[in-house]
Amino acid sequence: ERTIQGERFVPNDLEMNGTDARLQIITGPNMAGKSTVIRQAALIVLLAQAGSFVPAERAEIGLVDRIFSRVGASDNLALGQSTFMVEMTEAANILHNATPRSLVILDEIGRGTSTYDGVSIAWAVAEYLHDVSRARVLFATHYHELTELARTLTGVVNYSVAVKEWQHEIIFLRKLVKGAANRSYGIQVARLAGVPQTVIDRAEEILYNLEMNANDEHGQPAFAHHSAESSPAKEAQDEGSQLALFGRRAAPTEDATGDALSSSLDSIQSQTVDELAHKQLDTTTPLQALNLLYKWQRRLKGR
Repeated sequence: ERTIQGERFVPNDLEMNGTDARLQIITGPNMAGKSTVIRQAALIVLLAQAGSFVPAERAEIGLVDRIFSRVGASDNLALGQSTFMVEMTEAANILHNATPRSLVILDEIGRGTSTYDGVSIAWAVAEYLHDVSRARVLFATHYHELTELARTLTGVVNYSVAVKEWQHEIIFLRKLVKGAANRSYGIQVARLAGVPQTVIDRAEEILYNLEMNANDEHGQPAFAHHSAESSPAKEAQDEGSQLALFGRRAAPTEDATGDALSSSLDSIQSQTVDELAHKQLDTTTPLQALNLLYKWQRRLKGR
């Protein structure tokens, strides 16, 4: 605790068993404390096995035959192994050797490859550890799809590390709570890290289009296109001239600034109304609807 700068260590309770809570999926944003929770659990178990002091008010810890860890990301240049290859080699060792008496901690399995491949591998690994190895597992992940395992597997429980959102920023509470996280807050963490605001704004725009499966007028994915508030038209307006609809620069008018502002506002309103008209409301979740309203509000306010 003496080495922590700016905040105190937050203790968390953890309860596992060999029946209905042997595989725990832990979700939450980066920097929230997922890795800390699973690492401290493994260290406490190791201390207990050695008969050492355990930093807890109360602890009841069963015997384990092995502690397996798949944490961190690093390659092996000497052996010519990529980060993903090292990850899969370590995962294979766990799958071949874990027993019902083992404790396994996994952090971000499958992140070193494409999204679909990564989710598929992580899902299959979790199923194998649950059904075949029957080990006690702490599985930290950003793949929220894995939380669906709790619906089909009796020994899976979802946990998340709590955060609070305030004025478009996040406050890390460091508290482990029952239930899955609904977001990863990656863009907010990028903002905390000092990523330029223009990159943050563009990332929010792309994320919105990806979540809405938005397409442009040609049926192509819209995430690659800038919206009206970040388009070349805005740059042209700053230079005192107006950019025509299809990229031809129009001649300056007597009130170029006013005309450009009016045109830009009409374009933003039209884009918003068009998105609303084509949105499939029957397949939109409440969270998606709230994010959609928030995005429209920001757009209409010119932020």
